[in-house]
Amino acid sequence: MTAATLDRLAVEPLWAQLLADLRRRLDQDEFAASFPGELALVAEYGVSRHTVREAVRRLREEGLVIAGRGRTPRRAEQAEIEQPLGEIFSLFSAVEAAGRVQRSVVRTLDVRADGVVAARLGLEESTPLVHLERLRLADSEPLAVDRVWLPERLAAPLLDVDFGRTALYTVYASRCGVHVTGGSERVRAVIPGSGERELLAIPDGVAAFAIDRLGCAGERPVEWRQTLVRADRFSVTARFSAREGYRMDISA
Repeated sequence: MTAATLDRLAVEPLWAQLLADLRRRLDQDEFAASFPGELALVAEYGVSRHTVREAVRRLREEGLVIAGRGRTPRRAEQAEIEQPLGEIFSLFSAVEAAGRVQRSVVRTLDVRADGVVAARLGLEESTPLVHLERLRLADSEPLAVDRVWLPERLAAPLLDVDFGRTALYTVYASRCGVHVTGGSERVRAVIPGSGERELLAIPDGVAAFAIDRLGCAGERPVEWRQTLVRADRFSVTARFSAREGYRMDISA
């Protein structure tokens, strides 16, 4: 498969012709190994860098390639990590199930008070809470920022746990006797702030999912969690049937 010759006498601008040919080559899996860089496309098609940048910008807007400032463009991959609706979900397990190595960089592990979070857990505002913040990685690539609050009277034994390669729910159960059995979750699309975009290495034009979770042991709230996850590497799925249907709660 080779690049098409662009027609400089055509009414259609060069960037649009280049865009169409790059789409064709992407459809034919020509760039499965790697997507060519800007200078390589300039040389291959004999066009200006401006023309290449405009075509690649359009590909990025269409979600076909990922290209950030100062980074070589690469073909966008389908989200590898899936979260099923209506099930107890572990990001650790989902990453490992996708054949990736889940690792976390612990940014915070301490005890603090947070009146807003305590109220969400049905506790007095001054109640001490164990707070854990992690940068979650799939292999070596940033996937999510995960912030968790747990009642300190339940979760104090977790303060000396190494969460670099440990699933929270596993040690919450084994060390504290707390089993998260259900709860509620809200998923929404957001545009990350500059700090979170840099932390997660999110390219321009890529959104993220913000996931708020109240985890319960039976009817008792035992976890409040806020997760910001890259939308280009994560998807939310639902299963349904004609007999049972499915339920999706949407709130503004």
